[in-house]
Amino acid sequence: MANLTIAVDDDVLRRARIRALEQGTSVNAILRDYLVAFSAARELRARAIESLLNLAAQTESGGGTGHWSREELHER
Repeated sequence: MANLTIAVDDDVLRRARIRALEQGTSVNAILRDYLVAFSAARELRARAIESLLNLAAQTESGGGTGHWSREELHER
């Protein structure tokens, strides 16, 4: 694990510490969780797009028209 140093206004850091304490966590944990989510966003978006394209390809090859029927849209 690497360390990170950032510059933040004293008042902003004070308010962030108070809010983190209210939530039972730390500023460090909040920033770490944010960076994990931020770094994964591109991968998640790419996987979602790939899934959507796969679904569209299956519909086009299976349905013949390339459009979902009313029944397909409401299928559970």
